[in-house]
Amino acid sequence: MENFVFCSPTEFIFGKETQKKTGEALKKYGARKVMIVYGSERIKDNGLLKEIEDSMSESGIEFCEFGGIAPNPTADSVYAGIEKARAENVDFLLAVGGGSPIDAAKAIALGVVADEDFWNFYGGHSTPKGALPVGVVLTIPAAGSEGSGNSVITNEKTHQKISVRYPNFLRPRFAIMNPELTYSLPWFQTACGIVDMMAHIFERYFSNTPGTQLVDSYSEAILRDIMDQAVTLRIDGNNYDARADVMWAGTLAHNGLCGVGKVEDWASHRMEHEISAFYHVAHGAGLAVVIPAWMTFCAKHNPDKLWRFAINVMSVDPADKSTDEIIEEGISELKQFYHDMGLTTNLQILVGQKPDIDKMVESLHRNMGDTLGSYVPLSMNDCREIYEIAMQG
Repeated sequence: MENFVFCSPTEFIFGKETQKKTGEALKKYGARKVMIVYGSERIKDNGLLKEIEDSMSESGIEFCEFGGIAPNPTADSVYAGIEKARAENVDFLLAVGGGSPIDAAKAIALGVVADEDFWNFYGGHSTPKGALPVGVVLTIPAAGSEGSGNSVITNEKTHQKISVRYPNFLRPRFAIMNPELTYSLPWFQTACGIVDMMAHIFERYFSNTPGTQLVDSYSEAILRDIMDQAVTLRIDGNNYDARADVMWAGTLAHNGLCGVGKVEDWASHRMEHEISAFYHVAHGAGLAVVIPAWMTFCAKHNPDKLWRFAINVMSVDPADKSTDEIIEEGISELKQFYHDMGLTTNLQILVGQKPDIDKMVESLHRNMGDTLGSYVPLSMNDCREIYEIAMQG
């Protein structure tokens, strides 16, 4: 196990009716005027926004709204949010929704206090010196952004989808998590969220770092539970306990706990970012295509952890089977799980056309350099091969 520092200062306020404590939480963390960052008008239609604003008014907190954040939030929306936050003189940002509003709020938080273009931070040209504080009311469990210092923004002008990690500045002060708020999610969003949170564990689990038995074991337990609860939710979307497990699992998957003491990978995420940057697919749907293809490629070069994954997570019986057969069955079972969730594992079907693999690889090289990942360090030709494997589904 590698040396590590783990600090997760976010306060998690979990359970039924907790959205009514938003004003109390904001007051605790010193907010005076708040900009509420959200996506669709659904939070107005279902009354959630009014509950939150009533709670803030009761706590004597001023607020303004900034809505319309789209999936795969764009740099243009961040620029508009920075302009409004400065004009309104806000001192706190509250993201209401899933990963997209949270990631956008974090980018706005960086930009408001910076004396340069916020995109410089995402492009790797500068390092931020601070950010406005951010709080969260989570309605879509998936990205884990409610407990992480990460943010992902798409620059449509340059066709770049880039993530940053600034835990000292961007970890939310608090995250309000009521599983009941996820009851009305369409199944597709639930399924994509489940794939995304599993992928956050995969990026940490598939590591060459030795001596990580404990971290690997609880990572496997979280993966098994997510899959079990996914089956329950496919049948009964209003099962509170299953919703609660999935919501909390999404946080544990991405708050750093599953990566302590390990060299992480992140190749699958970065390869998917190219797909969603060019073809505007849901991030989780893209990961369902990339991850089995990445596993298939890696099986030829580093089978060790894939063998363990097949047995301990996908419940493959190893009796009378070779290592290759065990891994192949494990990948097949994972693909079947994605199919059962209503998702495709075929790249061409996902994007609805023959994808331009050359263009994606060229962009990946521009954004990430010559190599990618660590479990199996990938050249750009390797990445091309993985995209081609994904074409076969």
